[in-house]
Amino acid sequence: MKTKKLIAGFIAAGALNCVALPAQSPVRQIEAWVTAPDRSAMFQQQAEMIPFGTNTGRGGLPIVIDDSHRMQTIDGFGFALTGGSAELMMKMDAGERKKLLAELFATNGASIGVSYVRLTIGASDLNSFVFSYNDMPARQTDTALSRFDLAQDKNDVIPVMKEILAINPDIRILASPWSPPVWMKTNGNAKAGALKPEYYDVYARYFVLYIEAMKAEGIPVDAITIQNEPLNANNTPSMRMTAAEQAEFIKNSLGPAFKRAGIDTKIIIFDHNLDRPDYALAVLRDPEAARYVDGSGFHHYGGDMSAMSMVHNARPDKNLYFTEQMVTERPGSETVAIAAPVKRLVINTTQNWSRNVILWNFAADPLNDPHTDNGGCSMCQGAVTIDGNRVTRNVAYYVIAHASKFVRPGSVRIASTNRGDQSVSLTVDEERPETVRVSAIKNNDALPNVAFRTPEGKTVLIVANDSYSVSAFRIQHGGEYASVQLAPGAVGTYIW
Repeated sequence: MKTKKLIAGFIAAGALNCVALPAQSPVRQIEAWVTAPDRSAMFQQQAEMIPFGTNTGRGGLPIVIDDSHRMQTIDGFGFALTGGSAELMMKMDAGERKKLLAELFATNGASIGVSYVRLTIGASDLNSFVFSYNDMPARQTDTALSRFDLAQDKNDVIPVMKEILAINPDIRILASPWSPPVWMKTNGNAKAGALKPEYYDVYARYFVLYIEAMKAEGIPVDAITIQNEPLNANNTPSMRMTAAEQAEFIKNSLGPAFKRAGIDTKIIIFDHNLDRPDYALAVLRDPEAARYVDGSGFHHYGGDMSAMSMVHNARPDKNLYFTEQMVTERPGSETVAIAAPVKRLVINTTQNWSRNVILWNFAADPLNDPHTDNGGCSMCQGAVTIDGNRVTRNVAYYVIAHASKFVRPGSVRIASTNRGDQSVSLTVDEERPETVRVSAIKNNDALPNVAFRTPEGKTVLIVANDSYSVSAFRIQHGGEYASVQLAPGAVGTYIW
């Protein structure tokens, strides 16, 4: 009350008439995009902008954004374009496919701005059937790779990728094999087995031919992994590859083959679960192999996201990538469980140094087809379900949308308050209003979040309310505060 009286007296005395006030800066406002668990908002822009102010106010712990503390650069967010996904897209009417691809990949309007694609080198378990680019009759080989041909991909993956690149020429592309041609394997089968040592050099040339052939089609492959899930021999196709074998293949065959061919496509190792960071570190421990390696790729069907930080701390000179995760929901559900996958697969991945997030996969039909027999994934729902020309958007679509639309390639992760971090609280003393009290708060109740600075100079904050109550929090940035509320189970992306 005393403060109000002093201000009133100051105005009444006419003092403002003789003081030149500085021009006020425009009030900064936050744009909010929210997904609610009851589906009342599905990655929907909120009508009301959220203003910043200088009043610290009340209403929850602050998420303090620190632009000066910068971490990894972000390459993008997206999905795997499996052969099955592309097959379904190619069965759509051309106009309907064009609308879907524009919604997924354009960088303006209502698009979600997908910026990263994973391709399969040959078939994955989400193809209608198994194939490689150099299949031979039983007991025959082709060490010259004279019959190498992208013929099957020219039916679906390549035409779809060309349409995607026409929409966004800057899309990042990662490619991964599930198996080499079976004549190169110890068991002569698409499932399981290992790469015969006598074919290491031949298989390295197979990678070179793939990258060159895709480039000739106008499809630049930015990075490859050596083997999808090298410790999993249960899929069809699949192949086992130990860390020692992967290091040997890279240092003596693949790395030198790329160098001779002048290929600058990145080599990413491991490409499997977070419960085995020792695999990646074992490959990187070999200096001859490590010199060809850009970084390590991880999935999260096992282990903890902190394993990526463990690898980062051991080898901060190498990059980290999140290369696969399936996210599904029950078709027709009245609710959407969005907070948990955003927390795990967008917030935790990037908080643990990943440069990207790729989910599995773009599309399936209502029966989760197509997939291979004897080890194909029968539960792998797509980000979208395609039934002829009818498209249904599933939870994975919205998980990626919350990051991909605004955290564009080239953005940098910046520091933000998370659980366990300390922040400073400033309060006015009730007995002595001219005195400000300072206290430290441990943010055990802070909502999971991650923040980025975009190339255009915007700040993007992604927050997941994984609690069971409406949570009020404050965004603190540049000495200003904004009060925000987020429903339980909801996710918000905030841009200013």
